[in-house]
Amino acid sequence: MTALASTRSPLAIRDFRLTLTAGFLSDTGDWLLMIALPLYVFGITGSALGASTVFLAELVPALTLGPFLGVLVDRFDRRPTMVLINLAQGAALLPLLWAAVDPDALHDRLWVVYLIAALEAGLGAVFLPARQSFLPGIVPRDQLTRANGLVSVGDNLSRLIGSPLGGLVFATMGLGGVVLIDSATYLVSAALILVCHAPALSRSPGSPGGVLRQFSEGWRVVRRSRPLGGLLVIQSIGAIGQGIFLVLFVVFVVDVLHATDTEVGLFRGVQAIGGVLGGLVLGVLARKLEPRPLIGWGNVVFGVAALLIWNFAPVSSATAVYVGFFIAIGIPAVVAGAAELSLAQATAPAAALGRVTSIMQTAMLAAQGIGLLLAGALADRFGVLPILDAQALLYLLCGVLALVLLRERRAERLPMS
Repeated sequence: MTALASTRSPLAIRDFRLTLTAGFLSDTGDWLLMIALPLYVFGITGSALGASTVFLAELVPALTLGPFLGVLVDRFDRRPTMVLINLAQGAALLPLLWAAVDPDALHDRLWVVYLIAALEAGLGAVFLPARQSFLPGIVPRDQLTRANGLVSVGDNLSRLIGSPLGGLVFATMGLGGVVLIDSATYLVSAALILVCHAPALSRSPGSPGGVLRQFSEGWRVVRRSRPLGGLLVIQSIGAIGQGIFLVLFVVFVVDVLHATDTEVGLFRGVQAIGGVLGGLVLGVLARKLEPRPLIGWGNVVFGVAALLIWNFAPVSSATAVYVGFFIAIGIPAVVAGAAELSLAQATAPAAALGRVTSIMQTAMLAAQGIGLLLAGALADRFGVLPILDAQALLYLLCGVLALVLLRERRAERLPMS
């Protein structure tokens, strides 16, 4: 790798700019739909259960098919795969325009909404590992961490823009307006990826035994690599903590901080600001540090910050103080998360990267589900604060494990065997 490559920004790379813009646009459209669909279902049913079914429908494909979808990512060239997935995502939304033509059309056919939500999630479960696997082909290895930091900036900006915009568009234009905008973002995203000049990934002939055999090969890559196996453990533990957070965050804000519903949304939303700042901070740190210390110390700082947040209320529960806290904690979260992805991209064989990232994503979703269940069961027995303190300690454990398990010679890309 030349010295020039190590000092240039990934933004100097045309294909990376195109991919980054495509992801930002489609993610913004996704946030519009993510806000609008539960609102639409809740407006019809008046039931929180009905609205939550949308989220459950989105979770099922990723959990059940995730690792095997990674096989598809590795079997085909990633650029046309992403283009086709974007086009399919846009087309899959079009039946929801039925509701725009006839507002009562889907009232007795909510299964259509749930089916489309599941289909979109399934397609997204292919697109995400494809995008993550595409980056190492267009960005030099020593720029991957900075590139992933910029992707995190785009992801969090899309959340900041798409969340309030989703509510506004739904209120003013209805579900049909949201569908048209989201479909348009997929179309533009597909066009941007289509004009990338990334070379096709060379592959060895398909493995005998089909999908199961190729999935087993991906799992073997993870199991035989100390960095990848360590990452799987670290990310799974962190995902348990995330599941606990998702359940108890609202309880903490309402019962401990005595905040309003509006402040619940405010505290949740400003974390995206921290995500943007984290991506910018990572761009500086990645020039000097390898992924391992970024993963380790990022998780340690996150855990310490979480302990401070959960236990600072006796000193002050002022809204401004906690806005600052929730912005700040987004910084180490992005630093650690982007560094974890960069280490996986730099370590896994290029031909197996889709399977590796899919296996890790599925493990994180399953672990998050465990956290969701644990939070509900244990908080009633032990109280909210002790469980949240335990959640913070999980991230401290992640940091220590990263500094220990990932400590070895400079990571080299593993061969397929």
